[in-house]
Amino acid sequence: MSPAGIAQAVPQGVEYVRILPEIVLSVSGMVIMVLDPLVDERGSQKLLGLIGLIGSVAAIAATLYQSQYPGLGFWGMVKVDAFSTFFHALVTAIAAVVILSSYEYMEVQRIRAGEYYGLILFGAVGMCLMSSAVELVLIFIALEISSISTYVLAGFRRRAAISSEASLKYFLLGSFATAFFLYGVALMFGATGSTSIAVIGEALRSNRIPVLAYAGVAFMFVGLGFKVAAAPFHVWTPDVYEGAPAPVVGFMSTAPKAAAFAVLLRVMFEANAPGRLGLIWVTAALSMTLGNVGALVQHNVKRLLAYSSLAHAGYLLVAFAALPNNGIPAAMFYTASYAAMNVGAFAVVSHLAGAGERFVTLDDYAGLGRRSPLLAATLTIFLLSLIGIPMTGGFFAKFYVFSAALQANLIGLTIIGVLNSAVGAYYYLRIIVMMYMREAREEVPAAIPVSPALGVALALSVAATLYLGLLPGKILAYASRSAAELLR
Repeated sequence: MSPAGIAQAVPQGVEYVRILPEIVLSVSGMVIMVLDPLVDERGSQKLLGLIGLIGSVAAIAATLYQSQYPGLGFWGMVKVDAFSTFFHALVTAIAAVVILSSYEYMEVQRIRAGEYYGLILFGAVGMCLMSSAVELVLIFIALEISSISTYVLAGFRRRAAISSEASLKYFLLGSFATAFFLYGVALMFGATGSTSIAVIGEALRSNRIPVLAYAGVAFMFVGLGFKVAAAPFHVWTPDVYEGAPAPVVGFMSTAPKAAAFAVLLRVMFEANAPGRLGLIWVTAALSMTLGNVGALVQHNVKRLLAYSSLAHAGYLLVAFAALPNNGIPAAMFYTASYAAMNVGAFAVVSHLAGAGERFVTLDDYAGLGRRSPLLAATLTIFLLSLIGIPMTGGFFAKFYVFSAALQANLIGLTIIGVLNSAVGAYYYLRIIVMMYMREAREEVPAAIPVSPALGVALALSVAATLYLGLLPGKILAYASRSAAELLR
């Protein structure tokens, strides 16, 4: 039976279960937008943020419920399986933690909260849909839903010129990259006669691969490479990360990347994309090298973490170059580990930045170990995980990625990755040295107490980082089952 036939055989009620998390997020976002004009600025901060938090937690519950009804829906355009469930849960969990870490930030920056929380939820709708869509046109629509929300969020510090500049750069370059992805979809349709990933995969396995298919894969890879900030499509990353609000950067650097990597996994492996190994090998090596070298010379913490994000995209792409049975689980585990530690790191940065984000340089972190020992220890855990120190999620993430590469006989790429990990350790340790071995500047205010919401966000991030470092077996086993389903 064709995918369309399978979808038509599903009862109508179950059809909507296929997109239940997206429905929950959309309704929550619309409630926030309707209530925003009706409440005063002070009341909107807590009320609308609470609605956003409830909506994201409800979406996690909807994802768990949805996983009991695997299969295709809406004429074979949406697929619920263990793979999509993993990324749905990850994206909605990131949204919940970012909302928690935004309460204090929005109050300190004196930004009206209304549409901010709505845009986070609407962005999560697109990202969730990207992970379950198995039709290229629907993936493009979901990509646009995600992108438009993040373009606006990047410029949310309206009184800061650097934020408006970041939003404009992100929009212009993002629109250009989206056009590449759409051209790639058109070329793939011309090569195979379909935009369904399953049909494309069958066509490319059974027939002689046309030149159009290679061109289509290359164009789509450019569009998705922009979303994951992989070299050489990364030029927007440092400026946008520096200008965007710190919690938004934590969101942008994790959730859209997770969704884009989910699409890449489907396109590269389920659709059996031709010529993928060469593209991924070069991009991974460039991303790791340029990211780490660029981070070495940064003095602004947000720009440093931007180049760090580029390097981690390179590490993750190493898993894409490996054999799918090992590479897909490694990539999924790495995505979850990176999300936990990076969202937590930017939550700390948002707390320390102060009004107008004045305190975001390395010198501003001097003496933090004495001013706020608990906050410094929390940031240290995230930085050690980014390095890949044992007992943290980052250690097993890199271990699984490089192991998958070695099993695929990618010796050269593995050596480049290991050397880059050693280089990356320098600039992460540099922040730790500033916190514990340098005297605080007089201009930097004394430590501000952490709000309860931010405390919960940091606690969840630390718990996830340590859990993935101490007990990685369950997540990796689930990722392995997801890979088996995807490949089958």
